[in-house]
Amino acid sequence: MQDVFVPLFIGSRIGRNRQYLLSILSVCVISAICYLLSPYIGAEVVAFVLLLTLSLVAMFFDILPVLLTAFLSALIWDYFFLLPRFNLRVGNTEDEILLSMYFVIAMVNAVLTFKIRQIEKIARQKAEKAKTLKLYNTLLNSLSHEFRTPIAAIIGATDNLLEQPSRLSVEDSKKLLTEISVASLRLNRQVENLLNMSRLESGFIQPKKDWHDIHELVLSLLHQLEEPLAQRNPRVTIRDNFPPARLDYGLMEQALYNLLYNAALYTPVGSWIRVSAESFDQTLVIVVEDDGPGFPEEEIGKVFDKFYRLKDSRAGGAGLGLSIVKGFVEAHNGTITLTNRCSGGARFVISLPVCLPSRIGMAPEEKLNYQLSVS
Repeated sequence: MQDVFVPLFIGSRIGRNRQYLLSILSVCVISAICYLLSPYIGAEVVAFVLLLTLSLVAMFFDILPVLLTAFLSALIWDYFFLLPRFNLRVGNTEDEILLSMYFVIAMVNAVLTFKIRQIEKIARQKAEKAKTLKLYNTLLNSLSHEFRTPIAAIIGATDNLLEQPSRLSVEDSKKLLTEISVASLRLNRQVENLLNMSRLESGFIQPKKDWHDIHELVLSLLHQLEEPLAQRNPRVTIRDNFPPARLDYGLMEQALYNLLYNAALYTPVGSWIRVSAESFDQTLVIVVEDDGPGFPEEEIGKVFDKFYRLKDSRAGGAGLGLSIVKGFVEAHNGTITLTNRCSGGARFVISLPVCLPSRIGMAPEEKLNYQLSVS
């Protein structure tokens, strides 16, 4: 459907004056070529060529330049190709009929092509409206659950703390406060995702790059995700002398946070989740993988779509996390791919074109492989 509207889109980007100029030039150039070939082709063939040129012009330009092209092509055909040549007088009745028919066909062709473009424009507007409405409904349905659940938990816990504080033990109070904290973090995460998606949709994200230590970035994220990863087995595989990279810390932190949080959410208890990093010719490659169930092969191509959630996935989530990851990676002019590991589990690979310092004088590369225990 999108390809059908390409001519309309191109025409809308060209100014009216340029449309007139390009229309006249196209007819004149094609007419000149036909004139050079006139010893080999007849006037009827030239008429078909000019009508084809008119059809192509009508696909891209507005109605007035197209009508001008139709009128000009009729005059050129009469003046240069119908006998007697080099005047506007028509030699016989048959040529008069041919010229009249050519002029009528040219005008009808121009008008009909323009009408088709108008119908395409209306159809596109309806399709965009339907798509917007679908996304709006999807967002409302998802967020109504995502917001209602933590808000209900917060209200319930605070009511208990306020109404019967004397009846609650220290352990019960701590449990209720923990529920409030968890629900608040969940609510904050959804708000952050919405704000991040809004930033991506606006198209105004400009990465503020600086030198950052990838090792510290990953360890900071694991600390932030200490509770979700409590029953998982997080691992980091990054050599101890890994060079700093020039990137936007905030964007990459959020991207990796979403990947690690998803891994913690959708892998079984006891699964390992590994983050590794390598550098190749000014390219930073970060891999996040696990030994969980992986993704259905038929859905791998859709997981980065906005609001998309896997079939039969657990309740919760607005389907924004991975689309935000892709958006923030692409803001760095990078790419992200998803594959399933041969032995089971998912593997996300982020490739970023970043500035890396020279390795001259560095110590031999030794990888630091260790396993973090998160309590």
